[in-house]
Amino acid sequence: MKKLLVLSAILISSLFASTQDDIARLEKEIAKLKKKIGKVNAQSANDFIKWSVDFRTAVDNVNYDMLNGTTRSKNDVFSMRLWLNMAFSPDSHNVFKGQLSMNKAFGADFSDMEGHRALAMGSLFDWTANEALSDNTLKVRQAYWLYLGDNAFGFDDIPWTFSIGRRPSTNGFLVNLREDDPEQSPLGHIINVEFDGISSKLDLSSVTGIDGMSFKICMGQGATNAEPLFVSSTPYTNVDSRLDDITLAGFIFEPYNDGQYVAKITWFRAYDLPDVTFDAQGNVNGYESFGDLDGGALSLMVDGLTEEGYFSDAIVFASLAWTVTHPDTGKAMLGSTESETGTSYWFGAQLPVTEEGRFGVEFNHGSQYWRPFTYAEDTMIGSKLAVRGDAWEAYFTWHINEALSAQLRYTKIDYEYTGSQGFFGNTTGTSIKIDELKRKVAENTATPLEQAMYDSTVESAQDIRFYIRYRF
Repeated sequence: MKKLLVLSAILISSLFASTQDDIARLEKEIAKLKKKIGKVNAQSANDFIKWSVDFRTAVDNVNYDMLNGTTRSKNDVFSMRLWLNMAFSPDSHNVFKGQLSMNKAFGADFSDMEGHRALAMGSLFDWTANEALSDNTLKVRQAYWLYLGDNAFGFDDIPWTFSIGRRPSTNGFLVNLREDDPEQSPLGHIINVEFDGISSKLDLSSVTGIDGMSFKICMGQGATNAEPLFVSSTPYTNVDSRLDDITLAGFIFEPYNDGQYVAKITWFRAYDLPDVTFDAQGNVNGYESFGDLDGGALSLMVDGLTEEGYFSDAIVFASLAWTVTHPDTGKAMLGSTESETGTSYWFGAQLPVTEEGRFGVEFNHGSQYWRPFTYAEDTMIGSKLAVRGDAWEAYFTWHINEALSAQLRYTKIDYEYTGSQGFFGNTTGTSIKIDELKRKVAENTATPLEQAMYDSTVESAQDIRFYIRYRF
């Protein structure tokens, strides 16, 4: 019996020791697996694009008072706009960002209206490909690669960036306030179109000791005369009979930006700018280049008028912009064969009303030969900042919760000259004083072209918009 008890004790001890060894071995293997899984998860986190959603439903009440005394309107233009935002960063220096977009009217598909889409720059130009109402397909609104460098030219105190692709060139500085969006690259007073190009920025704040000082160069292309595939035996070559390539180059200089006081300056030159041409019967004949354009703007913003109290959350801004035409030999731009200068001023304020709501008011005025690149400005009645005349706007934005917001906005445009929403040449872009056009028609001294302009010219326009927006 004793021998049996001893043998049983030995077996139990052996089994217990074996079990303890197995547990220790399993714990070791589990620790290894956890380490491997951690590495896999860390890697996979960098392998996925981060997505976010921005979905807006809106209703607009639009009204046009025509020069000939008639009125055109629609009480309820229902629309929906979807932005799918994506970002990917494999390391601290390289970033990819993109945005897919759908923008359509309720119950409508405008994509098959080729003639109207062409004139709306949806086919030959894609400056407003995602701003004009079209259909329910997704289009690329942004797609660009951004490099974040540490030491420009070998200097430790000059961080720099380089970017190429379909860059964020709408909803720029100051325009972003009423759009309730973060500001994009350009100064919204003079450039607000979708564009493909490159940019590079130098951060000069450390080397100069001036808060936020930076200098950015930008270059892009807005159209090409390359032959599409299957149209001829030599695809993607120049077609001399078509519109020339439209190119643009310029800079953005921030002399000061401490977050409260912001100053920005921009200048650019755009080459081979177009206008529509017509045949003898008045039908659209195509597009033709008419010349070049210089543009510039100085924009200032104060975000917080006082250190404490109500006005610490108030924003005021002012901006001055100008353009200069350079017509090709034997051609006219904006109705003149001479180089003409246009100017525009714009100022506004945004004030807190409640903890969740803000009220904004803006006014801008443009002269006879003012001609900005603001075709993609987000209104149903065209760009208010392109007006040759006066424009007023008031809006209230309410942030309902973290994901939802709503806005009520009123925009009123009064034109003093024709062609504010046209192109750069001597047809749709021609600038004639509206009162002078009225006088000629009343006295029966108007030319056939002036009579046609009289019948199709808008004297004033209004847009009342209400939207609900989901962002998360």
